[in-house]
Amino acid sequence: MRLASLFCNHAILQRDIPIPVWGWCAPRSRVRVTLAGRTAETFAGDDGKFVLRLPPMPAGGPHVLEALQVGAGRAEAQDVWVGEVWLASGQSNMQWTVAPTGETIDKAIPGIRMFSVPNVALPGRQAHVEGVWKTATPEAVQNFSAVAFHFARRLHDELKVPVGIIASSWGGTRVEAWTSREALMQQPATCAEMQSYEATFHSPAFFSRLGSDDARTASVVAGQVRGLRTDPGNEGFGRGWARADLDDAAWPNMTLPSTWQANRLAFSGALWFRREISAPADWQGKDLLLCVGAVDKHDVTYFNGEQVGATGTDLDESHWNKPREYRVPARLVKPGKNVIAVRAFSFVYHGGLIGPANKMSVAPVSGNATPIPLEGPWRYAVEHDFGKVYLPGAAPYGPGNPNTPAILFDNQVAPLAPYALRGAIWYQGESNVGNASQYRELMVGMIRDWRRTWGQGDFPFLMVQLANYQAASEYQRDSQWALLRESQLQSVNEPGVGMAVIIDIGEANDIHPRNKRDVGYRLAQWALYETYERASVASGPLCSGMTIEGDRIRVRFRNSGKGLVAKGGALKTFAIAGSDKMFFLAEAVIDGNSVVVRHPDVMYPVAVRYAWADNPEGCNLYNVEGLPASPFRTDVW
Repeated sequence: MRLASLFCNHAILQRDIPIPVWGWCAPRSRVRVTLAGRTAETFAGDDGKFVLRLPPMPAGGPHVLEALQVGAGRAEAQDVWVGEVWLASGQSNMQWTVAPTGETIDKAIPGIRMFSVPNVALPGRQAHVEGVWKTATPEAVQNFSAVAFHFARRLHDELKVPVGIIASSWGGTRVEAWTSREALMQQPATCAEMQSYEATFHSPAFFSRLGSDDARTASVVAGQVRGLRTDPGNEGFGRGWARADLDDAAWPNMTLPSTWQANRLAFSGALWFRREISAPADWQGKDLLLCVGAVDKHDVTYFNGEQVGATGTDLDESHWNKPREYRVPARLVKPGKNVIAVRAFSFVYHGGLIGPANKMSVAPVSGNATPIPLEGPWRYAVEHDFGKVYLPGAAPYGPGNPNTPAILFDNQVAPLAPYALRGAIWYQGESNVGNASQYRELMVGMIRDWRRTWGQGDFPFLMVQLANYQAASEYQRDSQWALLRESQLQSVNEPGVGMAVIIDIGEANDIHPRNKRDVGYRLAQWALYETYERASVASGPLCSGMTIEGDRIRVRFRNSGKGLVAKGGALKTFAIAGSDKMFFLAEAVIDGNSVVVRHPDVMYPVAVRYAWADNPEGCNLYNVEGLPASPFRTDVW
């Protein structure tokens, strides 16, 4: 007899609503489940699976969850608490862990726990996920989703109850992969895509490419199906690029931490980075701890020509944001000049030594020596240039491709239901910028799909609007990022849907902004206002309509809180247009809970846009509570 993996030691269960519990035992057996004096019974089906529901319980614990196959087996989970449970999902900005943000906690927070769902992309709907609940200790929290952790931490601090997060995310994925086949078939565009995929995937020609069932062959084939290249080999080592005596004076410099794409190297592949340090004389004869930060995706790290560490193989994406820490044996350490070399290999999207800076240093393992910081200029050389590899979803769909329609729903969502939840938080959209105009229907379709799957009604669904990214501009007529943000804003019209605006905390050169704390806090802000009735306002100002007043337009806002404010001077990034659709950056003035916009060259205005650009430079409309206004437009041109 066994319980589903979600019902393991240290689990957190949702308070105040019926608690589903399921597992497997002998077919047709009678099953009894007990928690804190509450008991429920049922019979297992012909396949041995049982599902039952315990009555609602208040927050508290610790409890023992016990399941009995009457007259036979038994399973239990200890240290189980009842509190608040949220599902956290999306792509890489939700997957991004605490470690590369540089944040730490001084002591364990027993009331915060996380269940991280492994990345799996198998064909067909799965019945089970692997995983365990982990308590937020200083060590474990480093591998928690950073956004989800900060969201949970604020709820825990405010509500004074345990908070559990089920984290199920995958970098570079689009919303279609997280939506069920049934829901995709209800929309014309995705219906055609789904039918095309199934016709291809189920053909003998597709399976002829899979070869044997050997595990290694299957792994390599999965990569080929995704259209990604495996590592061609470490040619730089043979060229002497790890050696301490290599003359690298002709190599250009790159300031790290950074991606190499942010330094105008617009390709995936492999780069070598070298950094010379001067070790104090008293370091000789001591082991060193070498920290080079996170390396996107794989690395081999050398000290004075000898390998001291390596992380990642084949097409494994799981280590791209985990800081590396390697021990350097004392025999390699010399007083004065020493050379660190890192080979970074990235087969898709970005690559590089991405930090954070405070995770990049070298110092003796023991003692109180001041570490030598490793941020700053490194010399680099290109070993392999794959060209731009950004679109795994455009590769043939199938096993191993996480952008296959419905595959992540089948593998990383459906097996979690019907675990009782308060709601879901969602950070995704970057991979859907190419079809931004369709995103609202896709997003609303997925939200409704998940709610049907859980059968709990319209549970809260809180999303993160895309951050500012790429070259800064006050106005950009055809911004696809602005268009996707608009689709996200429109999704808030769906019952129980909320949104955290982060247009002020992105980074022009990095699609993964490091500030995850404010993202989590702003998601919690909406939850505390709408779900828990604890906050004074849900978010920053949201446009609620406009009125034309002669040669000016008055834009009205909800979620103004205690009032509207312009941070740092006059309002910026408001643009106004007449019927000719020509927009001019305009004068904008706050008037109560509205903003009045005008331009002397637009005598008969009909439309206003705010922060309409990939990275809207200087957008500064906030409420008094310090939350930024969402970008918007009043036209549909």
